[in-house]
Amino acid sequence: MAGGFGVGKTTTVGAISEISPLTTEAEMTSESVGIDNPGQATMKTTTTIAMDFGVLTIDQTLKLYIFGTPGQTRFAFMWDDLVKGALGALVVVDTNRIDDCYPAVDYFERAGLPFVVGVNTFNGQMGYSLDEVRWALAVREDVPIISYDARFRGSVRDALLVVLDQALDKAIRMKS
Repeated sequence: MAGGFGVGKTTTVGAISEISPLTTEAEMTSESVGIDNPGQATMKTTTTIAMDFGVLTIDQTLKLYIFGTPGQTRFAFMWDDLVKGALGALVVVDTNRIDDCYPAVDYFERAGLPFVVGVNTFNGQMGYSLDEVRWALAVREDVPIISYDARFRGSVRDALLVVLDQALDKAIRMKS
């Protein structure tokens, strides 16, 4: 999972993980004022400083290890390590701050890693349609853009199934 600061990555990992997720949340301090902007309609008081980690068992032979990246660009140096061996990615988007997800979209496009853009609906609210989000991000037509709610396990599951489908499609294309 990747995306801007405060878009719901930690919440997404927590909603789907079958273990208590490992989080590296730290209290936001006055030093972050003007640097880390969680948005106007949030009560966010913590920030991920390294990563979030969760586990999801698909069946007896397949476990997904789920990593959430920190959202601030000053922690982007960690992404290369976090995506080693990754099957795909979910780029989490808040349509109120769509510019914050550009670095994640660019990163996965350059890396050639299958990704899905997941618009976190924040209480069912979307500021823009999925077509408008596609246009704003200028992503290829073969990149799925979906809406989901990071708080709900079923919604996160459905989003991750789309990521897995993208990874499977890439594996089949590479084998052909």
